[in-house]
Amino acid sequence: MAYEFDRKQRIAVLGGGPGGYEAALAGAQLGAEVTLVERVGVGGSAVLTDVVPSKTLIATAEATNAIGEAADLGVQFFTRSDSGRPVRPEVTVNLAAVNARLLRLARQQSEDMKSQLIKAGVRIVAGEGRLDGPNRIVVSTGKAGTDFDEIDADTLVVSVGASPRLLPSAMPDGKRIFTWTQLYTIDEIPSHLIVVGSGVTGAEFASAYTALGSKVTLISSRDQVLPGEDADAAAVIEDVFTRNGMTVLSKSRAESVKVNTDGTGVIATLSDGRVVEGSHCLMAVGSVPNTAGIGLTEAGVQLTESGHIRVNRVARTSMPSIYAAGDCSDFLPLASVASMQGRTAVFHAMGDAVNPTELRNVTSNIFTQPEIATVGWTQKQIEDGIAQGDIYKLPLASNPRAKMMGIKDGFVKLFARTGSGTVIGGVIVAPHASELIATIALAVEHRLTVDQLARAFSVYPSLTGSITDAARAMHIVN
Repeated sequence: MAYEFDRKQRIAVLGGGPGGYEAALAGAQLGAEVTLVERVGVGGSAVLTDVVPSKTLIATAEATNAIGEAADLGVQFFTRSDSGRPVRPEVTVNLAAVNARLLRLARQQSEDMKSQLIKAGVRIVAGEGRLDGPNRIVVSTGKAGTDFDEIDADTLVVSVGASPRLLPSAMPDGKRIFTWTQLYTIDEIPSHLIVVGSGVTGAEFASAYTALGSKVTLISSRDQVLPGEDADAAAVIEDVFTRNGMTVLSKSRAESVKVNTDGTGVIATLSDGRVVEGSHCLMAVGSVPNTAGIGLTEAGVQLTESGHIRVNRVARTSMPSIYAAGDCSDFLPLASVASMQGRTAVFHAMGDAVNPTELRNVTSNIFTQPEIATVGWTQKQIEDGIAQGDIYKLPLASNPRAKMMGIKDGFVKLFARTGSGTVIGGVIVAPHASELIATIALAVEHRLTVDQLARAFSVYPSLTGSITDAARAMHIVN
């Protein structure tokens, strides 16, 4: 039960992304007087220029792939020529229409979130905000920067997000060289897209544009794509990439990317002197938190060397009255984590029951084709002795439903505590792995054993059957 106060508690939220949105809703739910400050629109970059539009683009890429792979299932597409002979139609993607749709969906999602806040009684202030001490936000609401709104609060929640990292030697121009927030202005499928960076963002867009019909060259500075992810999963994805015609340049670093002299393409120069020419380039080399110049240090908030806000497991900063959520914090940069941080911050500030966020229980997903979903301890941590566990991997090709669907790539991998059989993690590489991982996530969250997981009835045939089959194979003999 939340504490009772003599007056309504005042909560001010700076930034309306997933973390700020959830913080504002939680505050209103607990009876606080909540003000949300946002400069571009409710939902922030996650909704308007990042997660929502990118995953909508990826959904179109999945549909394109499905059409191309339908022949493997016996489905053939033909039209009739004037002579009556069957002709195989060409599958094309209207990228202008795709981009118009995804931007429209992003705006609709933003408006829906705004409506929810207003319905809950949250006051929304549009403008550029900055902290003026530990209990005040000053907002520039006028175009000339002359109109200001001062918001005093008992608790501040900072959720200002992050922006694409820019390199002086490869500056985006929004025409030939892009960040991931600028791609949605392209009207035609790039004939040859160079993607610099093989992390999550680079891999997702490289996968999507390959499916949409672009020739793609992925420049990776590491040994394989998706460094830091499960090695088996990354190997599957890289194999699929190359099999689908993508060129993957491993152990290669882009020294510079420039528009060519006639403005019709780009030239990427690698550190070893090699040159890659393409029509367009996506720079996916990480992000930087939007924490500079908003008064955090002056308010006593500690930052990391990278500029992220230091927070504990309840999203509290070094100042008791200030919390931080989302990509601007030094926690895991996921929209789901930001949402949880926002709720947790307000619950803690208001004295309500709160469970500190446990990173090992967080599910994450990479929206390549196939997807990679993970939760809990990793295989590398087990192999390094950080966690004690047994590992079992079951190829998806052995699953009857996968065979029916024509799925050849992927696997289910379970990690269980040695001795007790408690599920401590897992990896799924499969179509819609983001949906399948919830079963393992529940097992991790509630400390179920492999035997308890195996006793759950999975539908036959189903892809989830591979999860219970893997658990059954790890049976603990009593």
